[in-house]
Amino acid sequence: MNLTNINDFLLKLDGLKSINRKTYINGGDRVENSAEHSWHLAMACWAFAEMFNADGQYYYINKIIKLALVHDIGEMYAGDTFLYADNRSTAHVAERQGIERLVAHKGNPINDLLSLWDEQEFGTSKETKLLKVVDRLLPFLHNMTSNGKAWQDMDVHKKQVLAMHAFIEDESPEIYEWFLASIDYAVKQGWLRNN
Repeated sequence: MNLTNINDFLLKLDGLKSINRKTYINGGDRVENSAEHSWHLAMACWAFAEMFNADGQYYYINKIIKLALVHDIGEMYAGDTFLYADNRSTAHVAERQGIERLVAHKGNPINDLLSLWDEQEFGTSKETKLLKVVDRLLPFLHNMTSNGKAWQDMDVHKKQVLAMHAFIEDESPEIYEWFLASIDYAVKQGWLRNN
């Protein structure tokens, strides 16, 4: 056991706290950082998985928590890419390179770090699907509680929000219905542009 190496690795992971996102938290007080988002996503996925497990579905809790914790860790090297950014479809390339750097770190004891990241990015397990739904839900909730502050800052339109959340209709129709009603409410409030 080499405490110097693992401590260096832990401090490297701490760098995720320095990556700011566009999403406002606390009703719009400040922007969230990627470490806060990853923790919130892990807790939210755990909560949803427990709720669905109680309804007779089965999700592996440890797996979904791990997927959530690693899902944005590559941003330490690549930075955060806003959901509605033009380069969103290629952001995973730089993020994966960041994961590869972490995997190669001499203090890294997590053997499945890269495979977990690949699964959350490209996988089709029910845990990955739930993770992706909840990952879209949380920033949406923050927009709803901040009167659409990030949407307004970034000039996001209703059609963009609909397009980036459309996959949820197949994964969770109940959550998707809530999204649609909330989007309509946000438009009526003037938080989200209609066209």
